[in-house]
Amino acid sequence: QVQLVESGGGLVQAGGSLRLSCAASGRTFSTYAIGWFRQAPGKEREFVAAISWNGGSKYYADSVKGRFTITRDNAKNTVNLQMNSLEPEDTAVYYCNAGFKIATKADAYDYWGQGTQVTVSS
Repeated sequence: QVQLVESGGGLVQAGGSLRLSCAASGRTFSTYAIGWFRQAPGKEREFVAAISWNGGSKYYADSVKGRFTITRDNAKNTVNLQMNSLEPEDTAVYYCNAGFKIATKADAYDYWGQGTQVTVSS
């Protein structure tokens, strides 16, 4: 089992940057794929980015390609999401998830964090 804690959210102006971190507990963290999802008020949760257990595969939503970068450090049990050129449409609660296989569907993941709020002002 793995527990996930997100951090790094906050308020930023459009065009700015934030780096989200997902810290995980558990010795088996390096065996999990990690996905980031987000949910804005009144909207469904949507896929943002995902990374395979060894970082060899990465997926991005079209809306964030070229702006967001997902990386992981298995020695530190962390996954980061670097978000650049932020837009008001990126405002949402961001969640990291762990699963046995990299995927873009939320139901493919077994463990979820509590989320961190990202607010982008125009």
